[in-house]
Amino acid sequence: MMTTEDWLAWASADADRRALPELKPLLAALAGAMRALRAADWNEDASRDPRGDEAPAGGSGSEGARS
Repeated sequence: MMTTEDWLAWASADADRRALPELKPLLAALAGAMRALRAADWNEDASRDPRGDEAPAGGSGSEGARS
């Protein structure tokens, strides 16, 4: 899995290869925003039910469907 730091190093090197040094501060800002979002305390596991119950494994998608 690529980390934010790995991505930033790759994207910065790519900006250098393309002779676009003005992108580097924007890339660094984007990397900082990604770090902040991933570290946020509200960033919960999407597999959990928002009511606190565990989501059923392999659900059929019919939960809550109306007849």
